[in-house]
Amino acid sequence: MKTIAAFFDIDGTIYREGLITEVFKKMVKYELIDPSKWDSEVRPAFLNWDKRQGDYDTYLLKMVDVYIEAVKGISPDHMEYVAKKVIDQKGDRVYTFTRDRINWHKQNAHKVIAISGSPIELVREMSNKYGMDDFRGTIYEVGDKGTYSGNVIPMWDAVSKRKSILEMVEKYNIDLEESYAYGDTAGDMTMLKMVGHPFAINPTKELLSKILEDEELKRKITIIVERKDVTYRMNVDCIDTINSIY
Repeated sequence: MKTIAAFFDIDGTIYREGLITEVFKKMVKYELIDPSKWDSEVRPAFLNWDKRQGDYDTYLLKMVDVYIEAVKGISPDHMEYVAKKVIDQKGDRVYTFTRDRINWHKQNAHKVIAISGSPIELVREMSNKYGMDDFRGTIYEVGDKGTYSGNVIPMWDAVSKRKSILEMVEKYNIDLEESYAYGDTAGDMTMLKMVGHPFAINPTKELLSKILEDEELKRKITIIVERKDVTYRMNVDCIDTINSIY
């Protein structure tokens, strides 16, 4: 008998923002990263997004680019310590809908798997907190000196997530047609397309545009929007995005 699985992105899908942002801030606090990296390179992109003058994907990608350079030469021990601190302090800051779905899948004996673009140390801690069965995250490689080398094996793009899901299918004998996936950005597109029960959680404009262009995905996707203390299930055929006030 085949296994049913639920694949969860973390940043913006379970966790309400980007965990890598919290790690970056914590590493600045512990003087592991030069504060100027945040002030001069990340903060402008963050403020543009925060003021809704820029998009979330641009901000996150900028954060990742700076993070890759910033952690060069840092020991993984420091990163693991920071990851534990971040999840201890911020790990409950999640969406009600996805937290409840994780519990529902566990009650139904489904395999619950995190596939996230966050550093794998963070993904591991988040997976442990919510009792997930397995996880995949971005690997920041360690060089000969025992510190981060700057080489990265990413998990934020659609190709990498597809590869990881296929590995999980083989590992757990998963029936994708009966399985579930939850994501919020364009990097989750292939993950959503691969399963029978895809959920877009507060989707970005780019992801929503891709969904609306894909007739097969439109027929099976569920769109969830959670704002304040209300969760909405949206009818994809009735969505009308507004680009400006008129």
